[in-house]
Amino acid sequence: MTQTSEDVTWLTQEAYTKLKEELAYLSGPAREEVTAKIAAAREEGDLRENGGYHAAKEEQGKQELRIRQLTQLLEKAKVGEAPASADGAVAPGMVVTIAFDGDEDDTTTFLLASREYASTEIETYSPQSPLGSGVIGHKVGEDAQYELPNGRKASVRILKAEPYSG
Repeated sequence: MTQTSEDVTWLTQEAYTKLKEELAYLSGPAREEVTAKIAAAREEGDLRENGGYHAAKEEQGKQELRIRQLTQLLEKAKVGEAPASADGAVAPGMVVTIAFDGDEDDTTTFLLASREYASTEIETYSPQSPLGSGVIGHKVGEDAQYELPNGRKASVRILKAEPYSG
């Protein structure tokens, strides 16, 4: 579901399958489609003022970047449950329940993982998000602070942190 310090990406089987399918599509049919668009635009003549050609080349560049990203990600992927944090601290790959300002009536539960590898069953916060980075390393019962987009600080209490079992 997410990056760990060993640079391993933990994915659910659903996320792994989805990303493999995307890679197969981009490497096959999508690559052929953009190559055909470039060839068709070349046949129109002068490439300096050919908007279709430049758009197709830009699309090709973005597509090739995504192929490289997916290839690297899937090479480091581990399918299954992320390991539990040895010291009981919040870590990527965990389902975390927090109380805003310590108010146990104002809670939310989320998966701490990259949104790209998120589950469809639970809200996901990135470890790089303000909330995600604020809770990482804190243990159940501890308070954590994070910075809001407006620059003010917010605090939460960690109520629960368990490995995601997706």
